[in-house]
Amino acid sequence: MQFKDYYQILGVDKGATQDDIKKAYRKLARKYHPDVSKEKDAAERMAEVNEANTVLSDPEKRAAYDTVGAQAWAAGARSGDDVRPPPGWNTGYEFRDGGGDGAEAFRQHFGGDSGDYSEFFEQMFGRAGAAGGARGRARTGGARAQAQMRGEDQHARIELELIDAYRGAERSLTLRGARVDDSGHVVPEERTLQVKIPQGVKEGQMIRLAGQGSPGFNGGAAGDLFLEVQFRPDARWRIDGRDVTQKLRVTPWEAALGGGVQVTTPDGKTVEVTVPAGSGSGRKLRLKGRGIPSSATPGDLYLELDIAVPSAVTPEQKAAWEALAKAYPGFDPRMT
Repeated sequence: MQFKDYYQILGVDKGATQDDIKKAYRKLARKYHPDVSKEKDAAERMAEVNEANTVLSDPEKRAAYDTVGAQAWAAGARSGDDVRPPPGWNTGYEFRDGGGDGAEAFRQHFGGDSGDYSEFFEQMFGRAGAAGGARGRARTGGARAQAQMRGEDQHARIELELIDAYRGAERSLTLRGARVDDSGHVVPEERTLQVKIPQGVKEGQMIRLAGQGSPGFNGGAAGDLFLEVQFRPDARWRIDGRDVTQKLRVTPWEAALGGGVQVTTPDGKTVEVTVPAGSGSGRKLRLKGRGIPSSATPGDLYLELDIAVPSAVTPEQKAAWEALAKAYPGFDPRMT
């Protein structure tokens, strides 16, 4: 995936004001609009210009884009090809609903839609960053002439611990956004919210905070803030919907002979489970209803057996393993 230098595409420097970006965009849009341009690659260039403007004309998107670029250069990136958004880079960033001021500007001045977005854009902002434009347009376009206008909805991703989904929680979350100052420059800003995490929340679920989006105009109501839930990566668990899989380490004799073992589940409780005799590594034991809770259908907890083999250090331990080998003449795990 190739890094998109949006500043270079619009022909502005990184310190450009929002007015500078708007002027550059209008100039290029007049040059490359497919309806009037005689350039052979007008459609492709127009798509690039639209995409660059969608990001740089939106304070939140621009601040996030600048952050990814700055981190990559600081980490030693030598060219745009070395710049890639790291996993989860946009956690905690707020983005306004819709395609941003750039998409709206295109529709106002040239009609139609602003076109497709590149793989780079979608990896950074997701398809929602572009696809949400229709919803934002439906809301803002018809209401522009009215005295009051509701503020835009905003979106952000948050990372939670799995235990939060089991028990519910109240968390203090810091969200990063941006605003345009009096000189037209984008400046970062943060705000901290107390958020109640409902028990049973699962990955991808939206938590709606009414009235925490963009402020309304002329007395209109504020928009809402939607927090998209993601779970912080943890090597102890794999999560699929409401089902949770956890490793359960057992001794060779527990796997061979079976028996009860104590297990601490993701919600911090201790339960006793029975390991069936003759179990092998990878066998899963299902604990029905002990996954992520739900008033409708709770998930299940799967315990995946992992046989831990103790070392043979002392003479007695070596003798025990030698005796075991003699008890299984002809046993070859590579032949089973």
